[in-house]
Amino acid sequence: MNKITLIGNLTHDPEVRSTPSGVTICTFTIAVNRRFANQSGERQTDFFRINAWRQLGDTCARYLSKGRKVAVIGELQARTYEAKDGTTRMSLDVSADEVEFLTPKAADENGSGYSAPRPQANAQDLAGFTDINSDDLPF
Repeated sequence: MNKITLIGNLTHDPEVRSTPSGVTICTFTIAVNRRFANQSGERQTDFFRINAWRQLGDTCARYLSKGRKVAVIGELQARTYEAKDGTTRMSLDVSADEVEFLTPKAADENGSGYSAPRPQANAQDLAGFTDINSDDLPF
């Protein structure tokens, strides 16, 4: 079974592109801190390249930006490529199956948020309901 779960922060804004057949792919990198510090007391950070496809990619492109915290569940994939200097290099990428946005809406600086606005309750909407004290509850 090839499954990886990561929680980290985006290191830059997501990049969106399409395949020749029109399939959307959103690519971003997250920085993941290791659980334990090294001998000098510093926590090391690993960087993972994430690929989100189709509708998940569209959603990530729309709502994610640099600094946001996300949880990613997906498959680890090895790929090889030729670098500019002519050497063959290997990269480990994560093909995302799920991406959960973890940055709270209150921490959002530009006010875009992640979810649709909640309807505001007014006095007429609450007509017929009685405000109770938690001490009055039997449990």
